Amino acid sequence: MRAFELGSFSAAGRSLRMSSAVVSYRVLSLEKHLGCRLFNRTTRRLSPTEHGRVFYESSLEIRDAIERAEARVANTGAAPRGALKVTAPLGFGRRILAPLVPRFRIEYPEIDVRLRLSDYIVDLLTEAVDVAIRMAVLPDSSLIVHKIADIDRILCAAPAYLTRHGAPVAIEDLNRHQCLLLRFPGSQQFRWPLLRGRKAVTVAVRGHMEADDGDILTDWALAGEGIVLKPLFEITHHLRSGALVPVLPKHPPISVTLAVLHAYSRMAPPKVKAFADFIARETRIAIDAAVAPRAPRAGKVTRQTNTRLD
Repeated sequence: MRAFELGSFSAAGRSLRMSSAVVSYRVLSLEKHLGCRLFNRTTRRLSPTEHGRVFYESSLEIRDAIERAEARVANTGAAPRGALKVTAPLGFGRRILAPLVPRFRIEYPEIDVRLRLSDYIVDLLTEAVDVAIRMAVLPDSSLIVHKIADIDRILCAAPAYLTRHGAPVAIEDLNRHQCLLLRFPGSQQFRWPLLRGRKAVTVAVRGHMEADDGDILTDWALAGEGIVLKPLFEITHHLRSGALVPVLPKHPPISVTLAVLHAYSRMAPPKVKAFADFIARETRIAIDAAVAPRAPRAGKVTRQTNTRLD
C-alpha cells in the first residue's frame, strides 16, 4: 500500500523503516502469489497496473475494517496507546504545543509522543507522520482537516527601524521597505496577503534578510532590521512592551487557519482522536491566555469551532 501511495519503493521503505530492496522483494512475492503484475517498473518511475489499482482499493477496505474494529474495541474501555508522531510549526510548537505535551501524557500515559517541529510543510505519507498541526491558508488536499481556530496576524517593526526608514502608509509602500521573510522550499511567505477594506490584496515583498525559522525573524525585527509578519499570539508581549509596534494597522494580514490534519481514514485511530481533541481544547485556552489579559484589541484572536472527531 505504501508503494502505491508514495509511487516509489525507496520512499515506501523509508516510511516503513526498511530498505527499498526488502519492499521490492515483498511486492514481487505478492505478485507471484496473486499471479499478476501490480506495478509497471522503469528506472525512473513506478506506476500501478489496473490489477494494482484494484488490489489497492480492496486493501483500503480491509484496512478501514480493521481500524473500525480496533476503534470499537479501544472505545469499550481500553486506553488509547501507541507511538504518535506529530509535526507542528516552530513558533506554535515552542510556545503552545510543547508545554501541552506533558499534560497530554498525564491524561494519556500509554501514548508516546514523537514531536517534530519545523516550518517546512512535512508530507504526512512520505514521513509517516500521524498528525500535523498547520497554521496557514490551507489548500484543498486528501488530508482530513479539523479546524481549531482562526489566527490573527500582524505586521510590525521596531521603533528604531521606523525612525530610520519611516512608517509605510499604504500597502504599496512596502515595496521600498526591508521585509523579513520566512523562506524555505515551497514557502509562500514572500507574498503577503493584506486586507484593503474587505478585499484581500497580495503584495510581493522583499528584503536583504530571510530565514527558515520564524523566531529568527522576530529577533531581527527586534534588532531594527525590518518589518515582519507574525501571528499575534507570538509577539503580543513585544507589542505590550513597545519593543515592536504595529505597521499598516488599517491593512492587516488575512487570518490563517490553525488545524489538526491527519491522513484519510473512515474512523480516526483512538490515539489520533485523543490528541486532536485535547490539543484543540487546550490550544484555544493557551492562545487566549497569551493575547487576552492586558492587550486591548478590536476582536478575539480565535473563533472557536467544533473540532471533536467522530
